[in-house]
Amino acid sequence: MKQVNRHELIIEMVHRYGYVSTEELVEQFKVSSQTIRRDLNELAEQNKIQRHHGGAAQITSSAINAAYSDRKSMNFDQKKRIAEKVASYIPDGATLFIDIGTTPEAVAGALLNHKSLRIVTNNLNVASLLLSKKDFRVILAGGEVRHRDGGIIGEATLDFISQFRLDYGILGISGIDQDGSLLDFDYHEVRTKKAIIENSRSTMLVTDSSKFGRNAMVNLGKMNLINYLFVDKAPSLEMIKIIDHYGVKLEICNN
Repeated sequence: MKQVNRHELIIEMVHRYGYVSTEELVEQFKVSSQTIRRDLNELAEQNKIQRHHGGAAQITSSAINAAYSDRKSMNFDQKKRIAEKVASYIPDGATLFIDIGTTPEAVAGALLNHKSLRIVTNNLNVASLLLSKKDFRVILAGGEVRHRDGGIIGEATLDFISQFRLDYGILGISGIDQDGSLLDFDYHEVRTKKAIIENSRSTMLVTDSSKFGRNAMVNLGKMNLINYLFVDKAPSLEMIKIIDHYGVKLEICNN
């Protein structure tokens, strides 16, 4: 295959999946890892992809997140696998927060076979999804509703969440920096995430691998804020060292 055709297909794969690893591209195109790394470096220099250690991701703004409809469909199968693994950790009768985000929403869907859960959420989509379960008690946080994704944020949301002490906090995130910093696009949403962390006995961060190395402008904090990290495939060795350093239990949800 000519290089120009391979470059076009690499860009298409990055746009479709959000993130692709060097190993996946080597397998796809049956070329050496050196060839793929050279391809990725050239595409990054042309600002067509964002280069990461071990792969490449779609270029995104660090100030503005992608549209909700795009995020909902992106990496759908990976989010489903993550959600099923998280659900296996949650016992019947548990209490939990479910955060804003498409991956936490996928977790909500995976919990529909559970019994007698009590759920506090600042996500209208999660509340609507769980209404079909008559044995669930769903409590919706007050605050300002964001039109773009049904998230609820603001001072009233923080005050509401602080009234509870629940077993699990299910959190999404927009990006994880190279040093392990947890990043998001909205200052108000980050404050809400912090409130959920502070009022959860165990915090589970759920994210697909496209978020590693992705930029966002608001810093939530370091990995020590969370207890579990659920991802669809293994991050880089450098990131695994950071995860281990903070004592986070890594769950790779690839089957």
